[in-house]
Amino acid sequence: MFEKNYIVVEGPLGVGKTSLALLLAERIHGRTILEDAEDNPFLASFYKDPKRFAFQTQLFFILRRFQKQDQINQIDLFKRVVISDFLFDKDRIFARLNLDDREFSLYEQVFNLLKVKIAKPDLVIFLQARTDVLKERIKERDQDYEKSINLSYLNQINQAFNEFFFHYTETPLLVINASEIDFVHVPSDFDNLILEIQKMEKGTKYYVPLGSRH
Repeated sequence: MFEKNYIVVEGPLGVGKTSLALLLAERIHGRTILEDAEDNPFLASFYKDPKRFAFQTQLFFILRRFQKQDQINQIDLFKRVVISDFLFDKDRIFARLNLDDREFSLYEQVFNLLKVKIAKPDLVIFLQARTDVLKERIKERDQDYEKSINLSYLNQINQAFNEFFFHYTETPLLVINASEIDFVHVPSDFDNLILEIQKMEKGTKYYVPLGSRH
């Protein structure tokens, strides 16, 4: 069904990347590698006091994401499709937003050492959505550590993701406007996404669905 053996689903907080990764894996009988952000013991403290806990939070994330990526390196991608809900490079998006200049300089050294060991995906799917949609979806999933996220910070993240993927050229990229679709609860929305993924080849493609929400 798929010629892509390593697919990454990315996007800002609340956009639905983990849900889509799980659905894709179920449809194609693939294996998931998920980042499990809630495992970060500094995350709740970061949302309450960003300046104090930013570096610890980011350092934990980059090392944990590298460990997850190392699992992919050990899988025979010719025999099994792997679906992940994070791109290693996205760690730098949050680092640039949250760290001061000295912290970011140190972070960059760690990032560059680890980056060379990361496998490139065959396809990256970037889910876009308006910030108000992200806020609503975060509220719906009701995670304690996310309750203190403010709209301004969420909007910064959203803009940073859009900017990053606007310039992204490392792998084939499928950009999906996910503001008005519900691929979890509306089968036709998910089926249409599958068709777009199947048709995806090289370069960057933008998919703007008609939408199922009114």
